[in-house]
Amino acid sequence: MLNLSRQRVDEALWKTYPLQALRSIPELQAARKLGRFMLFMLAGLIVILFLPWRQNVTGEGTVTSLTPQDRPQTIQNAIAGRIEHWAIREGQLVKKGDTLLVISEIKDEYFDPNIDQRLEEQLGAKQGSLSATDSKISALEGQLKALEDGLRFKLSSAQNKVKQSRFKVRIDSTDLIAIRKNYQIAVDRLERYEKGYKDGLFSLTDLETRRLKLQEDYAKVVTQENKLDVSRQELINARIELSNIQAEYQEKMAKAMSDKASAVSYRAEAEGEISKIRNKISSVDVRQGMYVIRAPQNGYVVKTLKAGIGETIKEGESIATLQPESPLLAVELYVRAMDVPLITPGRTVRLQFDGWPAVQFSGWPTVAVGTFGGEVAIIDAVSSTNGKYRLLVRPHADDHPWPKQLRLGSGVYGWVMLDDVPIWYEIWRQLNGFPPSLKEEPKPAEGAKK
Repeated sequence: MLNLSRQRVDEALWKTYPLQALRSIPELQAARKLGRFMLFMLAGLIVILFLPWRQNVTGEGTVTSLTPQDRPQTIQNAIAGRIEHWAIREGQLVKKGDTLLVISEIKDEYFDPNIDQRLEEQLGAKQGSLSATDSKISALEGQLKALEDGLRFKLSSAQNKVKQSRFKVRIDSTDLIAIRKNYQIAVDRLERYEKGYKDGLFSLTDLETRRLKLQEDYAKVVTQENKLDVSRQELINARIELSNIQAEYQEKMAKAMSDKASAVSYRAEAEGEISKIRNKISSVDVRQGMYVIRAPQNGYVVKTLKAGIGETIKEGESIATLQPESPLLAVELYVRAMDVPLITPGRTVRLQFDGWPAVQFSGWPTVAVGTFGGEVAIIDAVSSTNGKYRLLVRPHADDHPWPKQLRLGSGVYGWVMLDDVPIWYEIWRQLNGFPPSLKEEPKPAEGAKK
């Protein structure tokens, strides 16, 4: 059998016969070092897989302002006019109330240089007409009162006449009854005289006297009947006169009331005309103040949309674009619809602005360089035209302030930070295309600052 041992060459032989070939063979210690290094790398990789990783939602957008009043706006003229003078240049800083543009009038109804005086004259004429109408109304009211008094007096007189006629009718009726009674007595006496004459008790003269008396009593009856008819006719005429008086005065009062109503209507129209003239005077004063177009707030004139002198502009037409001087900056990020349920107001956001170099480790935001902090302020309730949802991000109070050189409209790339997960889980999620996960359902006010 072979003499196998752990020694490669006997030490004595090695010293006695130094073999160069054996000396050139590498020792096994280098291989052991390589193996140990690979094991160390494998252990380090396993440890790294269990390190925490911050999940995030990415989005792109632009720099904007948090409030609408800080966003670029167009300056419009309220009235139509002709450009007479420009008082600013593009890029110039203007203060609130500074003159931007002066225009002149182009409507013919405002060409009169003394339009204020003309309107004042119209107002005075209408006020005089209103005073005259008030006097007419007062006179008509006096006339109505006089008619009412006259009607009351005449009605009283006519009613008294009716009463008198009624009393006269009663008297004549009573007299007629008495006269008829006397006539009946005369008839009875004549019958007795006729019988007595036949019996020889009375003479023919007495009989003829009674006959004459009967004719006289009959004549009295006829006269009294006629008198009663006259009295009744007078009563009817008195009643008719009473009705005529009422109708006549009602007609006069109706006419007076109609005239008064017409005067009141004219007064209302005059008051309306006076209000229109006063409104016209105020409108002219306001319109004359609109010939000078002023800056609504402090800002920079970005671009003029009209040029030249003598150019006509319509009312409500944009003439220049103004960028507010110190806007409250914010960032609008657009994220996918599947990521919106994971985001709530107050979530931390890391931002990378165009023009500012940065090294971003999305899973380890603490080691990022060149990025800036923000927090979600607003999440739109509806999607935008591109199908994504817009987030408004404001600066984070506890982070570095955003660069002062930022301009509205600059591009931004952002990461909305979510929860911490192991690296191996994040790799597995990315390989399978799963959305980020949350440990618990987000609350609307989680992390938000008042």
